[in-house]
Amino acid sequence: MTATPTTDLPQLPADADVARTVDDALTSRRSVRAFLPTPVPRVLIEHILDVASRAPSGTNMQPWCVHVVAGEAKDKLSRAILDAHEAGGEEHTRPWKYYPDELFEPYLSRRRAVGWGLYGLLGIGKGDHAQMKAQRGQNYLFFGAPVGMFFTLDARLEIGSWLDYGMFIQSIMTSARGHGLHTCPQAAFADYHKIIRAHLGIPEGHTVICGLSIGYEDRAAAANRLRTDRVPVSEFASFIGYE
Repeated sequence: MTATPTTDLPQLPADADVARTVDDALTSRRSVRAFLPTPVPRVLIEHILDVASRAPSGTNMQPWCVHVVAGEAKDKLSRAILDAHEAGGEEHTRPWKYYPDELFEPYLSRRRAVGWGLYGLLGIGKGDHAQMKAQRGQNYLFFGAPVGMFFTLDARLEIGSWLDYGMFIQSIMTSARGHGLHTCPQAAFADYHKIIRAHLGIPEGHTVICGLSIGYEDRAAAANRLRTDRVPVSEFASFIGYE
């Protein structure tokens, strides 16, 4: 299957903030936490998924399964998850672990920097657990984005397919930037996998990995002023055999 011809896709305005090279798409990608309600046509979402399907996977197994939600279906799912979030309860936990039980340096400091950077922009102080919970709840409204995606994986597959999935989701986010869109990948959705499974008809044998919001950035939103740092290459890479 080939990618949808770009002539069939909606034309971007001349002044759109569009990443026009791969490097620009990668470096301008960030987790946007406030979107405009501007609709994203289905043909564009299908094109992005078609392009992203070129991501590599072990022996070309292509283990991804994507569930795209919009309109009333998205709103009903959001309401159900948000109600469960507000009610609390231990029954809503993901069946897999993202972080170790005891996070350690340098990862602990990096995680805290993002959290307090966002809360600072939003005026949420340390210890204000009610506002922190309310902000987390924005995840389940897709931060106002018109389109959401959920990614599931056959639970019989192993860690290699999880690696493949990361490359696939990155490809979605990079392609989205090339069309003037922004995204936010959200592991927070995995806690409510039972609700998601019921609403979207996901079989029990599939693991809900995460969700993703996609749409046009609300540039006026305070949350979108957050910019995260990256450590220099010298801190995470070694070079052997170079003169």
